[in-house]
Order: sequence, then C-alpha cells, then structure tokens
Amino acid sequence: MTHEDTGPQEPRRRAARLFGEAAEPGAPKPERAAVDAPRTLRLAALVVALEAALIAVGALALLWLTVTSTPDSLPRAIAEVVAIGAGAAVLGLAARGLSRVASWARGPVIVLQLILAALGYTTAFDAERPLIGLPVLGLVAAVLYLLATPESRLAYVEQDTER
Repeated sequence: MTHEDTGPQEPRRRAARLFGEAAEPGAPKPERAAVDAPRTLRLAALVVALEAALIAVGALALLWLTVTSTPDSLPRAIAEVVAIGAGAAVLGLAARGLSRVASWARGPVIVLQLILAALGYTTAFDAERPLIGLPVLGLVAAVLYLLATPESRLAYVEQDTER
C-alpha cells in the first residue's frame, strides 16, 4: 500500500480491534440427500418419543412432590429432577434423530433403553410395582426390537454408503 492510497480511514469497531475482522463466508455445505426412514425406524422413534414424554411427566411429578413436601436433602432431590429431565430431553432429541436416520441417535437410545430396562426390572420385581415396571420393560423391548430389525439396520448402512 503506497502513501497515495491512504486516505481518511473509518475508525475500526472495538470488537474488530480486539478480535480481528470477520472471516469471509465459507463455501456452502453440499446438500445431503435425505434418507427416508423405514417403517420400523419411524415406529421406534415414536415409541422413544412416548418414553420421553412419559419420563418428562414423571420429572414434573417428582418436582411437584419435591416442592410440596420436605425432602431429606433438597439439593439431591433437585439434582434427581434435573437428571430425569435431562434423560427425557436426550430421549426426545434422539427420537427426532431416529426419524431422520441420524447415526448419532442410535447410541444414546440404546444406552438409555438399557438403563430403563434396569429401572423397570427393579421397579417391577424388587419394589413390587409391576403395574409400573412391566410397561417400562415392554416399551424397552419394543424399541430394542424395532432398532434390531433388518430394515432399521439397513437404513443406517445405506446412509453410510451414500457418504
């Protein structure tokens, strides 16, 4: 740059002085072909969404009980509500991912199904509440079966080969 080119310059914004100028926009991302989810995967997503809704209702009920009673440890009770709510949120997001054949959705769903299976078994048999535990075990079995069908597995294999 020569001295002739330098004219009055506009003052730079403080953010630009501190962090530098904004980068040029990058190239647009290539369009990813949408994989149509098979019927079994859509059903699995529906059951997982149902589980997420039921767990969210359970978290709200537990929150109500925490607020209206005197728990032994309020921080522990609030942490339990937050953990259950987080599990419901993860299941809800994973249900959406399953319906879109997102590869990241299978892992969290399977892990949470195994946790729900342990909780359902404990509730049904150890806590002697089969009216609560057996439906949980039924939903878990349905999700794991639907994810293990050849149609559901092939949807992910086809998605991986398209990349």
